[in-house]
Amino acid sequence: MGAPEPSTVVIQGRFRGPPMSGNGGYVAGLLGQRVHGPARVRLHWPPPLDRALAITDHELRDGDAIVASAAPTTLSLEVPAAPWLDAARDAATRYAGFAEHPFPSCFVCGPERAAGDGLRIFPGATERGLVAAPFDPPADLFEHGALALPIVWAALDCPGYFSVVGDHPVPMLLGELAVEVRAPIHGGTHVVYGWALGSEGRKVRCGTALASAAGQVLAVGAATWIRPRE
Repeated sequence: MGAPEPSTVVIQGRFRGPPMSGNGGYVAGLLGQRVHGPARVRLHWPPPLDRALAITDHELRDGDAIVASAAPTTLSLEVPAAPWLDAARDAATRYAGFAEHPFPSCFVCGPERAAGDGLRIFPGATERGLVAAPFDPPADLFEHGALALPIVWAALDCPGYFSVVGDHPVPMLLGELAVEVRAPIHGGTHVVYGWALGSEGRKVRCGTALASAAGQVLAVGAATWIRPRE
């Protein structure tokens, strides 16, 4: 038997990160949800908006260009205990993106996005060396009572970025994101948090997690961000 014919997917403008391309976590989730179990997605090219892209279980393509590729993975990640919801709310008041933000209309963390449109995840520093924020996803992003998987991946994207850039956000590229979803995410307010894992040259690594208000970790992520060349 030959390989299955690819289907197509359109990244709607709502799900942008930079103004002209898709949010990296959301796009990674579109592909990663097609892999059974924990998945690792590498982004090769800025994901274009509002046009049909070919998608298989392991690749997202724009014509001949590979936008993203996916593979099964295993996450060996030491996950800190989740901050309390009140601590996450307090941390969000110190969100660096309120003062300066490279992409203020980002679907996940853009302060210009209205409630019910973007995710409005605003991670700020906690006393434990993490960044954290409350997360109350819009109702239209659920499927059969659970948060859609690309949205889970998106929520695990930007908090990692803010865990490594500190008080002065600068443009960086999401190179790779690996995610393990441990349980469905249902309605209500959750906590999303991130922590730095070190750097090598222009590559910076970080971890993220999404937890219930009671502290149960429901999904975890590990990301590599890349600083642009000078």
